[in-house]
Amino acid sequence: MLVAAAVCPHPPLLIPAAMGAAGLDDAGLDAAAPADAEPDAAGRDAAGRDAAGRDAAGRDGAGLDRAGAADAEVRELRACCAAAVAGLLAAGPDLVIVVGGAAQSAVYAGHVTGSLRSFGIPAAAGSAEPGGPALPLSLTVGAWLLDQADEKRARGASQPASDRPGGRPGHEPVGRPSHGHRDGHGGGSSDGHRGGSSGGSGDGHGGAVPWRRQFRAVASGLPPAGCLRLGAELAGLAPRVALLAMGDASARKAAGVHGAADPAAERYDAEVAVALAAADPGRLAALDPALDDELMIAGRAAWQVLAGAAAGASLRGRLHCAVAPYDVSYLVASWDSAAAVP
Repeated sequence: MLVAAAVCPHPPLLIPAAMGAAGLDDAGLDAAAPADAEPDAAGRDAAGRDAAGRDAAGRDGAGLDRAGAADAEVRELRACCAAAVAGLLAAGPDLVIVVGGAAQSAVYAGHVTGSLRSFGIPAAAGSAEPGGPALPLSLTVGAWLLDQADEKRARGASQPASDRPGGRPGHEPVGRPSHGHRDGHGGGSSDGHRGGSSGGSGDGHGGAVPWRRQFRAVASGLPPAGCLRLGAELAGLAPRVALLAMGDASARKAAGVHGAADPAAERYDAEVAVALAAADPGRLAALDPALDDELMIAGRAAWQVLAGAAAGASLRGRLHCAVAPYDVSYLVASWDSAAAVP
């Protein structure tokens, strides 16, 4: 039975190492640059800009401002994803299933790992054991989000409350949690009851996580009926199932003029946002797969798997954020029995 769900996008830029986020503070400023630096003898500030905002070559800061706004949206996106995944795990699932689009459908059970090195990012996610099958991008980013949540939970539970760092979502170190994700059986079947990459049976006090994992790649072109059937199947794999659906909204604006409106893409993104905020499986089920290529949608199949899993469940939704850094739309949402409707 589905007891909770989270929807997150899967751009590699969610990983702080992808954008050098470790060198930025919460305001997106260079942590090494003093905020109150005085102008130099030429009247320029620490960034080399004059009182009119022009640099030494006379250029204004429009491009820099756009980049700064996009970086701020990325930091917001990371924080929202961390909150959504933390809420997913707080529902107390027996089984956490990560679903994401890929070139072809596949079930990843036992020890799995994913890497972002092909994107130039020194990050890995999933099982600590080498040699397992490689996850596609959507599931790699999903595994990374779970790793970060597991690690934060283990770190916080093992420290006295007075010693726990505040931490900032999205600023966690890159890598896999030291406790791994073992089921203790060296693999197993792919039915979700044994062998989905497991967190073990920890005691809830900093040991192995008490839920099992399974990763499902869904062929991007899978028709809605197939997605809905798969979702219903996944919801029945355990008494308490939590589903993390990984998928990006429209990227068509990124293929056009920067900042230009794209009415068709915006209508589509708005429809998905409404469906996620309302925890409305029917709206997600009605999404037209014919628009996937036209609007450059990467999340439709995963969202419709969620719709199938949620059919008949009593869930409430929360849309954490809807942002479009670099003209690609990303949506983050939570569905659970206790979520407040925004």
